[in-house]
Amino acid sequence: MSQSVPSAVPSVPEPPGAIPSPAVLSELRAIRDSIDNIDAALVHLLAERFKCTQRVGRLKADHGLPAADPQRETEQIARLRGLAASAHLDPAFAEKFLTFVIDEVIRHHRAIAGDLQDDRP
Repeated sequence: MSQSVPSAVPSVPEPPGAIPSPAVLSELRAIRDSIDNIDAALVHLLAERFKCTQRVGRLKADHGLPAADPQRETEQIARLRGLAASAHLDPAFAEKFLTFVIDEVIRHHRAIAGDLQDDRP
């Protein structure tokens, strides 16, 4: 027996092919503008994060440290899962996102280390 979850905002579905009212179109436009602004902020935040991780990668390579730090990665994932839960975001989604970012960071760190080795006599 399946139960339906009530919507936070009750709505009457429009029939397929119905033309939305100007009020609906205006609300959609406003919400989408907010989404666009948030997406832009995310891109800029990721760029700043990668600037920092590039510095970490250079420091690790300069001192012969491994590109990956499994303990730090585990701690970061646990911390982000907690932040996600407190923000009412699915912790599993947050973990997938951070794991993707971490994998990319490690790839960058390995590339930096390889570039440094190529530059050494």
